[in-house]
Amino acid sequence: MIYKIAILQRRATNGEIDKNLQLVLDAMSEAADNGADMLLLPECFLTGYDLPMKYDKCVSDDDNRIKRVCYAAKEKHIGVILTSFTKGISAPQNSAFVINKHGEILMKYSKVHTCDFADEKNVEAGTEFKVCDCDGVKLGIMICYDREYPESARILMLKGAEIVLVPNDCGSMAPRINALSTRAYENMIGVAMANPNGANAGCSCAYSPICWDKAGKCIDNNILLVDELSEGLFYADFDMDAIREYRNTEMMGNTFRKVDAYGELLNKEISEPFFRKGQNN
Repeated sequence: MIYKIAILQRRATNGEIDKNLQLVLDAMSEAADNGADMLLLPECFLTGYDLPMKYDKCVSDDDNRIKRVCYAAKEKHIGVILTSFTKGISAPQNSAFVINKHGEILMKYSKVHTCDFADEKNVEAGTEFKVCDCDGVKLGIMICYDREYPESARILMLKGAEIVLVPNDCGSMAPRINALSTRAYENMIGVAMANPNGANAGCSCAYSPICWDKAGKCIDNNILLVDELSEGLFYADFDMDAIREYRNTEMMGNTFRKVDAYGELLNKEISEPFFRKGQNN
């Protein structure tokens, strides 16, 4: 089984929801014509990643434009990770909807690691990492800054994720794409990331968890790495049969972890040199 992900490397227009919606619909149509199972968008693509974001500029979960995307998903028989600023309890949330090929919203995930050191400090953080079964593949979501913390991918792996999808909008990508390769390796999960194009940006990518062959020889786990400036759809094929066989035999992920030694991970205390303005602790 090949699970084909279409990754959109393109910059949305801030505040132009209807214009961005048409870009999404066009990308879904093109990706479906090319046999993709899922379309992955950059971060907050529907609204644009526009900060500081006002609550009244966010979309509601029942917004008609989200319904149009669901209808298109069913019509074109393609899944989509639809990203937007949405209305939280009292503030904007940075969210991603997992929509399957039947046009059903399987999951809404809101970014846990909001960038509290910058304008995103006014964004309401999510409280849970989530996984869903989407058309036969278990998917998890990390949004941008989430991927800076290895705990994000690890929790998604522990919850059963086979592929983790990363809507992104930032620059300085070299260390970040290297980290995504590592997240794939250490958790035995596929990883795909969509980032807007631009100088010091772009570099949308995909990584397989398979890092050595059956003879034990190391192999390159890179599936896709786009340059900074190219705009458009790029495709990553994940061989789910090979990935599942690998996950059933190799020794990473949740195999020989020594969890009794991990208690310090839940210690909320912050000490030097990690004090920063805007911390809640």
